[in-house]
Amino acid sequence: MNIKLIKQSQSHPYHLVDPSPWPISMSFALLVLTLSAVMYMHGFSLVVYLLSLGFILTITGMALWLRDVIIEATYLGHHTEQVKKRFNYIGFALFIISELMAFFSIFWAYFHSSLVPSIEIGGIWPPMGIEVLDPFAIPLLNTILLLSSGAFITYAHHAVIKGNRRILY
Repeated sequence: MNIKLIKQSQSHPYHLVDPSPWPISMSFALLVLTLSAVMYMHGFSLVVYLLSLGFILTITGMALWLRDVIIEATYLGHHTEQVKKRFNYIGFALFIISELMAFFSIFWAYFHSSLVPSIEIGGIWPPMGIEVLDPFAIPLLNTILLLSSGAFITYAHHAVIKGNRRILY
């Protein structure tokens, strides 16, 4: 990347990025990391060195890519207010998507284990020796507390927006 310390004039508020080697190099680094981790889990010998190389390549690629983003933002002045706002939106959206995927994987694992129990746990769900909680006792109480706390926070938020602080006491 060519570092220029002069802000160029643009006819739009967005930053069009220069071609970068980091997306493709990070893809290969993550491929090496993933494949070596799978090989390590399957007991291949001497794959620890490949796994270490994958970690090193991934961390190095992330650091160099972040360095280029910092250069674009500070020295080149490409990150306008609209670009910064878009970074916040995209970052929040990616956070929400990652949380959705995490919960989806947890529920998927639970439903898969309960609908098709494996032979290792005796082919029954729940496995022998596991006591099942009554769903209408503690879990229902926890759900009611969680939903009511969200409702009270939403009510308080709307009261603050309207300027009615008396409700909060």
